[in-house]
Amino acid sequence: MGAATILSQPHACLCFLSSLMLLFTPLQGQILHACKESEYHYEYTECDSDGTRWRVAVPHTPGLCTGLPDPVKGTKCSFSCTAGQYLDMTLQECTPCVKGTYSLGTGIHFDEWTELPHGFRTFSDNIFGTENGNCNMSQWEPRGEYVASNNDECTATLIYSVNLKQEGTISFEYLYPDNNIAFEFFVQNNQCQPREENSRWMSTTKNGWNFHQVKLTQGTNVLYWRTMAYYMGSNILKPVLLRNILITGAAYTSECFPCKPGTFAPSTGASSCQLCPQNTFSYRGASSCIPCESDKYSAAGSASCTTRPPCTDKDYFYTHLPCDANGETKLVYKWIEPKICNSTMEEAKELPMSGTQIKCPPCNPGFHKTNSTICEPCPLGMFSNGTTCRKCPVGTQAAQGFEYKWWNSLPSNMKSTIMSGRNFEYQQGIGWEVAGDFIYTSAGSSDNDYMILTLNIPAFSSHQLSEKRESYEVAHITFVFDMKCSVNCQLLFMKAMNLETNSVIESWNGTRQKQSYSHHLNSNANTTFTWAFQRTSAQTDEGRKYTADVAKIYSINITNAKDGVASWCHPCAVGTDSECIACPSGHYIDKKTSSCISCPENTYLPSHLYFGEETCTKCGPGTKNNDKHTLCYNDCHLTVSAGEKKLQYDFSLLQNITFAGKPSFTSKGVKFYHQFSISLCGNQGQKLATCTQNVSDTQGLGNEPSLNSYVCQSTIIPSNVAGQNIFMSSQAVALGDQLIGVTTQAKLENITSPMDLFPGEHAATKDIIFYYRSKEVTQSCPYGRTTAIRLRCNPHKTGVGTVSVPSNCSEGTCDGCAFHFLWEAQQACPLCTAHDFQIITSVCQHGIQKTTAMWHTPKMCAGGIDLPPQTISICKTSDFWLKVGVIGGICSALGLTVLTGYFWKKNQYLEYKYSRLMISAPSKEGELPAADSCAIMEGEDAEDELLYSTRQSILRKFISFSEKRSSDGFDCVPLKSSGEHLDM
Repeated sequence: MGAATILSQPHACLCFLSSLMLLFTPLQGQILHACKESEYHYEYTECDSDGTRWRVAVPHTPGLCTGLPDPVKGTKCSFSCTAGQYLDMTLQECTPCVKGTYSLGTGIHFDEWTELPHGFRTFSDNIFGTENGNCNMSQWEPRGEYVASNNDECTATLIYSVNLKQEGTISFEYLYPDNNIAFEFFVQNNQCQPREENSRWMSTTKNGWNFHQVKLTQGTNVLYWRTMAYYMGSNILKPVLLRNILITGAAYTSECFPCKPGTFAPSTGASSCQLCPQNTFSYRGASSCIPCESDKYSAAGSASCTTRPPCTDKDYFYTHLPCDANGETKLVYKWIEPKICNSTMEEAKELPMSGTQIKCPPCNPGFHKTNSTICEPCPLGMFSNGTTCRKCPVGTQAAQGFEYKWWNSLPSNMKSTIMSGRNFEYQQGIGWEVAGDFIYTSAGSSDNDYMILTLNIPAFSSHQLSEKRESYEVAHITFVFDMKCSVNCQLLFMKAMNLETNSVIESWNGTRQKQSYSHHLNSNANTTFTWAFQRTSAQTDEGRKYTADVAKIYSINITNAKDGVASWCHPCAVGTDSECIACPSGHYIDKKTSSCISCPENTYLPSHLYFGEETCTKCGPGTKNNDKHTLCYNDCHLTVSAGEKKLQYDFSLLQNITFAGKPSFTSKGVKFYHQFSISLCGNQGQKLATCTQNVSDTQGLGNEPSLNSYVCQSTIIPSNVAGQNIFMSSQAVALGDQLIGVTTQAKLENITSPMDLFPGEHAATKDIIFYYRSKEVTQSCPYGRTTAIRLRCNPHKTGVGTVSVPSNCSEGTCDGCAFHFLWEAQQACPLCTAHDFQIITSVCQHGIQKTTAMWHTPKMCAGGIDLPPQTISICKTSDFWLKVGVIGGICSALGLTVLTGYFWKKNQYLEYKYSRLMISAPSKEGELPAADSCAIMEGEDAEDELLYSTRQSILRKFISFSEKRSSDGFDCVPLKSSGEHLDM
């Protein structure tokens, strides 16, 4: 099956004949024998401009013989053979293939991979720019029925070059189950120019093998299959597998291909080979299959038979028969098919006897029995506990869903099958068997087969599909299971939406005690749940050694399934357009009145089943409900008490950020890092943080699946492939689906943010901590993941600031469950208020004084109020006030002098009056004073007042005073008696 059989090697050119003659010229002095027919073969030269060519003989080993046949004119270039024929180069005619061989006519088929076929090459390198990694062993490896890629972080490339005489196609089957490996296929011409294809990146396979076909042009086509793994976890990745590579467009083939072992071609002119039936085998090039001996067996398409071992208790299983007309069933034992053991040997185990008839278990909730044999679903609007259907009471509605806890037969929306762990094809047989109280895994032909169980839900009930509801739980699935394993068995739980590729939700390895697992769904879509159990991943020979290793599922419960059944009824809302529908967003159903009532302020409804006010969950600190009461969020504003002050915060400029952690390196030197995306607040609680989880590049290779959350993480590996900057993104994980609260406290609802992870908190302005929680649980995080983001005021970090992780936890987490981040930014400071600045007044200079406001140092605020503008006022200098003081002093001195003179004069007058009174006093007690012509007997005070009240100058007053005195020095004033009046 080499490339030479296509006659498509690049060395066939116009100068082919002359080159051969030079190449095969015998060495001087060496005697060569005449070439035999077995020592050479024929090939055609390239077609000339007239469409003609020559047939030339080419020795298998150059230089060993001489005397080759002369070139003859060949067939026309348009000549070709049909399928089942080959071109006999001796006769230059199309000849049918003999029995046991086949031909495609104008193509070649690679369906056997015991080794790499001639013309294929594989090599590996490290495209990630590292030098220390050893990638020599990371290549494509033939494994009999297929060729497998590498599964590490190296790059493995499989190449095949073909020269076509006409336009053709390349088709192949591939199995690509693990999207942690990037897989691409592309075609280049002989000038190394890539063909323009819609997408060179292959999509992951959904169910088994996929088929891919690409057109090829006339001339040289170089085919590339390349894989690049980029998952840094501990699980072993599943490699990409290729098989059945078919190339057309070669015009003819010069030989027929023998059928590979395990196949046969019973007639001449076959275009393909058939598989040998079960318990038969064949050798290479067989025209019929050989039956196995009675003590041996074989699977379909086997190249040999295997001796049947004695039967043991691992070669049979038990199951429950369907209920009969009497409503009874029994436990029966059956041989595992295909039966590979010998039950006639002395040491062989016999098949146990079937059990006695027992009463059938009840139907599953929501179903009822008809004629005592079949469980039928209850009609719409009715419910049951598995026995009798009853109507829902008035004012209630059937809670639709599926609850499976009795396993007498497999439900209609569930299927069970077996997928081979060797060639990943689906086989005949049932992978899970019913056993009354549980369903358990049966056995396949090999221990590495996958036991597959699927459950399909076409749609979920939702009365508000048109509304975009963040954190709205459409439904949830819960199942109870356990595992018993003697080796490293594995149970995978997967989900596929809208018939897309299965994605692994959770996996369990080894023995597991009976436990429950729940998964929440936030989108309404056609959803298929898959359970896959594998006893061992080792590529062992066919056989069953670990059939005692089983997984059991006891119950499966999925809620809110459209067209489901009901096991109970819940209250409905009255006053709505429909007879019985759910309340609008933000409303709960009152248990007493069955009316819709809006939830109180700062509460939200976590699910669509809301009956009673107690279902309105209170929002955490620093958050409030959105308009629809479906979640609580922070509107980027916060008020925090700091002593007697109230600090106001505005995080509007810090809503979204994407950053990468410190780079890490694998054992092969490949650099990778974790990229985080944060949607902090606002947006009515919409999750705007996006993390992709598939291959993407700068040119855009298609729609990559993504994950939206408040906080998410993905693994990024930068690389350079063929000059393209490619960023491989994997393992998108939600770190925060729900905002719990915003506070300065270091603990909130069992989520802690230790201060010692990020030392340096300012005492006056404490860090603001956003607490988030993710609902998804894993084996390592049974309570889900949590995230605490500290916002720290840093006036030097402008713009969006910087985000850092703890120094001792480079990936943001120390245990894989609790994540911690420090976001330093100027916008994380409180809004500025009047308490954050002080007023400074300058000295008075030249009659001008300035008043300036200045921030306190260091400034621990941002935004808010602005500083008051500078003011300028007129002021008085010290010289002016000195002059005022001197003048005032002089005036005060003059005033004191005048007052002193006035009071001195007044004192003289009072002395005078006193002396006059003493003179006129009587000598004896009781006598009246004697009359004195110079005395003023009457009106003396008035005269005095007349004298001293006259407004005259002081000199004038002295003159008047002296003129009125008598010669003896006394004043002469008229006297007035009581009886008469005297004139002056």
